[in-house]
Amino acid sequence: MKWKPGDPRPDTAAMIRVDQAGEYGATRIYGGQLAVMGDRSDAARAIAGMANQEERHRRFFDALMIDRGVRPTALQPLWKVGGHALGAVTAAIGPAAAMACTVAVETEIDRHYADQLAQLSDADPVLADAVRDFQAEELEHRDAALAAGAETAIAYPLLSGAIRLVCRAAIQLSKRI
Repeated sequence: MKWKPGDPRPDTAAMIRVDQAGEYGATRIYGGQLAVMGDRSDAARAIAGMANQEERHRRFFDALMIDRGVRPTALQPLWKVGGHALGAVTAAIGPAAAMACTVAVETEIDRHYADQLAQLSDADPVLADAVRDFQAEELEHRDAALAAGAETAIAYPLLSGAIRLVCRAAIQLSKRI
């Protein structure tokens, strides 16, 4: 569907702000997990690879924010501490819980990116192409975490549900604040 004059334009500034916040939060989660797990286990090596991709995503959105004059979320300090704490706690529970965290976060990010792509259509090809590419990588993270045993984590449904709820709230708050 191509955008036509008179069609409502998506709020791309809010999209960029929330996407940068989400990628920043993901780097903080993985940083917290790696701080607890170190770098010697298979799970830690997988997480380090995911963290590198999230860092690349964050750098893209950082640059796009500067190019387009989009302000960051005022909640960034909260995401810095909260993301690191979430990562550290899930890693302290064990590798399966760390992977469960990844599944929960990436499930919500996939949903979020799909919603953005539906809104963007052809209105912003640069943003839409990036979101599409990053969404594919987020799904790879989710699938790798599932293959690594995420669903074997203690209280997986509860843990996953709580993390997904926090992610949905963070997405909504970061769009506006």
